[in-house]
Amino acid sequence: MQAQPRVAQADRVRTVSEVNAEARFLIEERFRRVWIEGEVSNFRPYASGHWYFSLQDDRAQLRCVMFSGANRFVRFRLHNGLSVLLRGRLSIYEGRGDFQAIVDHIEPAGEGALRAALERLKSRLAQEGMFDETRKRAIPGYPRHIAVISSRSGAALRDVVAVIRRRFPCVRLTCFDVAVQGFEAEGQIIAAFDRAEFMRHPPDVIVLTRGGGSLEDLAAFNLESVARRIAAAEIPVVSAIGHETDVTIADFVADRRAPTPSAAAEMVTPDRRDIESRLRRLQATLVARTKTRLGVDQRLLAATRQRLVHPGRTVEQRMLRIDELGERLAGGMASRIDHARTAPAGPSDVGARCNPAAGLPAARERVARAALQLHAAATQSRRQRDARVTALARALNAVSPLATLERGFAIVARPDGSRWGKPLGTAQDVQRGDAIVAHLAHGSIDATVDRAASRPEQTPIAGEKE
Repeated sequence: MQAQPRVAQADRVRTVSEVNAEARFLIEERFRRVWIEGEVSNFRPYASGHWYFSLQDDRAQLRCVMFSGANRFVRFRLHNGLSVLLRGRLSIYEGRGDFQAIVDHIEPAGEGALRAALERLKSRLAQEGMFDETRKRAIPGYPRHIAVISSRSGAALRDVVAVIRRRFPCVRLTCFDVAVQGFEAEGQIIAAFDRAEFMRHPPDVIVLTRGGGSLEDLAAFNLESVARRIAAAEIPVVSAIGHETDVTIADFVADRRAPTPSAAAEMVTPDRRDIESRLRRLQATLVARTKTRLGVDQRLLAATRQRLVHPGRTVEQRMLRIDELGERLAGGMASRIDHARTAPAGPSDVGARCNPAAGLPAARERVARAALQLHAAATQSRRQRDARVTALARALNAVSPLATLERGFAIVARPDGSRWGKPLGTAQDVQRGDAIVAHLAHGSIDATVDRAASRPEQTPIAGEKE
């Protein structure tokens, strides 16, 4: 009789490595994240920074490892006999088949109940909408007044003040000294918010900060009363509680959360160097645009100056036009009178036309009417031209140098045979001993130069064009 095989042909034979690998996969898929409570034993920190220890209770023991990347955030000393609450995933070390927990968080066992209460409060406040981004306010970019609520003896306040003074020293800074842990912390923090809002000149932003600590140390910032006071604040609030890994309810309620106190100071202040750089750019742009505008105005002024005509020349042209029109008017009047005298008038019959006496009365009447009309037209035209000449004379007198002479000024010129001579503009135009003439409003004075000196240049007043 043939012996039966010990392994059925349908069964697959696995190696030890395959068994350990499949077991690790199944365990890690089933227990990706678990919380375990127990007592530490066989604690061994390695030179690589990793921690190896066992977690036990009165009936079982579980091997644990916490790598250096996770244990560097632990803020208490781990030792044998300490009751702890840890979080991690279950796995198998395939090389030895050891069942173990890979820990990513650990805390004293007493914090478990506190953390559970904290999670319940966080969930309730989230349902009320206190964490919604829609209710968060923007932080002003250039605050004039910043309030800091923290402990005066803590390093967090010193860090915030140092960063603000370095980045934006012109801002007003008000510090409210409060307890940041213990029974007094709750009331003092709430009172500090009240005092900040009732200041005569309230701050533009409030920074609530303290250094790192355990969950019990940060308990004041996880209180419901403090969270609701932050949410009710009329001023934007920046929360910077502890280190980057420390997260409190105050961080969720505040308008902004900063990972560290120094980061909060940078968040609420602009950098002085950036402001100075921007001002330099704006100054360069302003100078360039001002020069461009001045150039355009100078070219426009030069073009306008070329188009301007001296008022005296305009008056002369007007006077010549008036004389021409007067001559044409006189000629027209004489021609019309002659025509009126020679034009035939009278009855249509040949006999009447041949008798000169018959047409004399009508001719005299037409001539009289024409003379009256011509006289009236001439009078009206003369009045209009007289008014025009008077207006032009007034305009000319307003810009005439003679009006300036009437106020006590004089025109100094070098005689050149003409009536006025060559006017002098600067002292460099004459030398000692040169003959000059000063034209006054009434008369002139001949003189000889004894000394010629230039007047010092005057600095233009700000806002005046040179």
